[in-house]
Amino acid sequence: MDQLQSALAQRALGEFARNPIGLILKASSEAAARDAALQLFHRTVAIVPAYAAFLAGHGVNAADIRTFYDFQRLPPTTKAGYILRHSLPALCRWGRLDSCDMIAVSSGSTGQPCFWPRFVSDEIEIAARFEQIFRGSFRAGERSTLAIVCFALGTWVGGMYTAACCRHLAAKGYPITVVTPGTSREDIFQCVRELSPHFDQTVLLGYPPFLKGTIDEGRTRGVDWTARPIKLVMAGEVFSEEWRTLVGERAGSTDPLRDSASLYGTADAGVLGCESPLSICVRRWLADNPRAARELFGESRLPTLVQYDPMSRYFEAGDDGALLFTGDNGTPLIRYNILDKGGVVTYDAMLAFLREWGFDPLAELGADRLGAWRLPFVYVFGRSDFTVSYFGANIYPENVTVGLEQPDIHGWVTGRFVMQVLSDADLDEYLSVTVELAPDSAPDPGLADRIATSIRDHLLRLNSEFASYVPAASQTPVVTLRSGGDPEYFPAGVKHRYTRR
Repeated sequence: MDQLQSALAQRALGEFARNPIGLILKASSEAAARDAALQLFHRTVAIVPAYAAFLAGHGVNAADIRTFYDFQRLPPTTKAGYILRHSLPALCRWGRLDSCDMIAVSSGSTGQPCFWPRFVSDEIEIAARFEQIFRGSFRAGERSTLAIVCFALGTWVGGMYTAACCRHLAAKGYPITVVTPGTSREDIFQCVRELSPHFDQTVLLGYPPFLKGTIDEGRTRGVDWTARPIKLVMAGEVFSEEWRTLVGERAGSTDPLRDSASLYGTADAGVLGCESPLSICVRRWLADNPRAARELFGESRLPTLVQYDPMSRYFEAGDDGALLFTGDNGTPLIRYNILDKGGVVTYDAMLAFLREWGFDPLAELGADRLGAWRLPFVYVFGRSDFTVSYFGANIYPENVTVGLEQPDIHGWVTGRFVMQVLSDADLDEYLSVTVELAPDSAPDPGLADRIATSIRDHLLRLNSEFASYVPAASQTPVVTLRSGGDPEYFPAGVKHRYTRR
């Protein structure tokens, strides 16, 4: 028996049960958060062998890191430069893999899995993010709630982590009951028909395109989504506010600020931030005011916008737009570059910016300020590497390349392609792959279909996230053939990019 682990679990569970989420978040001052990040750094150096070796390899003496200014000069860690260069036990506290009681798996670019261990105390930290949504947006402390987990189950982080966090909320006293049909739509419909009538509200938790497809199919199957209030918790995709409005209307939503919320999450460290009625209010206004959005974010596209607890996950924005975060976990991460692009805006700076544009989101929220957390904002444009996110699965160019290298295909194409996630007229997402034809190629009419089938088959073979997250009806990409050197997709003389957003 490990008494230290028992004490750690009991302390985390006890503090979570005793402290309301509002009290937890009131401790989130910038000065306190910086001090917490610095303390976590020194704890990590002392008890995580891999991080001590990482610093030694960069010539850093931990004793010299005394101030937050010193902390900001630490070399960032990355998956490639830190996680994959050390053994799994060395990445954990005290160099012990058995200091964790759960391991999640994420797929790498070659299908090689990456393992992310955690302990129950790490789940408690993330359960607070779910409490922000269930209490601040859905008022689940006052309403009996059925939580239907529609994320993929198994070793992947989404389903199991979500179910655990919802059960931690129930243990805290929220009248929440959890059911886990995963990505089986038939089972989801059955849960809604037979269980929802016994609760004041039902929450569907899943990837945005999957939830939309589920709601649309349910409408054709006679599921009455409006019979009981339906709420949505989403993760893994950037979606438009038009999308939120459309899906909300089909689910019977009457309040777009409080009927849905998106999580900014990752297998590496759980949930990093979450939407609130305040952040959604701000984002919807920015969606209608693109000049203000461009001034704030520096780009014309609208990013995910969430609020975060800096005592739990401390964010920094690099000069190159890379987001770094520091947070405790089964594998503690210090100044970790997750390869997302974005930025950080303090609470006061955000409200001041909006006032300059004549908008007051607090006034827009009205008397109900329950979800107006006084927390900083982080905005996220998405991965900065060559992946696209589709139904929550990271799709890598290396996977698609294999589909183009098959004997009945490779002679017709150059091997260059551009993949992107697009939406049709009904705002349903699909995977688009534009392929460059070889010079003087005169392909037969069936080539595009053969390529689509080949890409799908090899994605299923190589990418476990794709196989588990993406519904079968959405797995075959739409392939478009373009001539060699096409100026829109394959211009000459510039470095080719395999993704487009």
